[in-house]
Amino acid sequence: MAVTCSVSFRQCRGAAIYYVQGRWGAQASLTSKYLGDPPMAAVAPSKLASLPPSLTAASEPPALFDGTTRLYVAYVCPFAQRPWIARNYKGLQEKIELVPVDLLNRPAWYKDKLYSANKVPSLEHNNEVRGESLDLIKYIDAHFEGPALKPDDPAKQQFAEELLSYSDSFNMVMFKATAAKGDVSGELDAAYDKIEDALSKFSDGPFFLGQFSLVDIAYAPFVERFQTLLLDVKNYDILKGRPKLALWIEELNKIEAYAQTRIDPQELLSATKKRFGLA
Repeated sequence: MAVTCSVSFRQCRGAAIYYVQGRWGAQASLTSKYLGDPPMAAVAPSKLASLPPSLTAASEPPALFDGTTRLYVAYVCPFAQRPWIARNYKGLQEKIELVPVDLLNRPAWYKDKLYSANKVPSLEHNNEVRGESLDLIKYIDAHFEGPALKPDDPAKQQFAEELLSYSDSFNMVMFKATAAKGDVSGELDAAYDKIEDALSKFSDGPFFLGQFSLVDIAYAPFVERFQTLLLDVKNYDILKGRPKLALWIEELNKIEAYAQTRIDPQELLSATKKRFGLA
């Protein structure tokens, strides 16, 4: 079955994860296997101890629309990881409550009373609920205090929008390549060489715009997953011949706001391969 799509991936919806502007064909099975909510064992136990438990169908809702700002996530969803990182980086842990949802056993009230799209991430703020991960990281940066995630330089702002727009296409290449039979190194080379070139544009720091920004937040959760997955299932090393990308990952891992959201790579790999039918 062919894939007919104009698709940008922005949110997680349990068995299928998408922001659809078109229609899925065969590719739907790939993304649903990869990005659905794996077992909680995929989250490092040491982190689970310090994180709130995921809400299930048996869980009562919080006091919705009571003035509390809440970020609804699923711990292993890369889309939800984006605004989670932004929240942490801006030091908003006390101002934006983290509310994890179990997408495989989600509460009915989440759709019925809070967010009819029934996806994560979503943000409850000022008696309204917003979704779409790229929109949310921009919203959090614009409406809350803390270090700015968008540069003042117009050239960097323009490049940021270009890279944010490309992120959906990048993710699509990764999904297709992972599921494809045979050699996919050409497609992967083109995608990661583009990332390497982007990281070479500004010389005032190791990140896409020199300093850490919304662009790094947009790409980090996906590069994190595909680095391990592609090496395991395709024997493809995304860092080979790409020193800028290697440095970016090294520096990214030093940022506590990101580290707080990371999942144990081997646990995540195991869960992901099971969902792909590769285990």
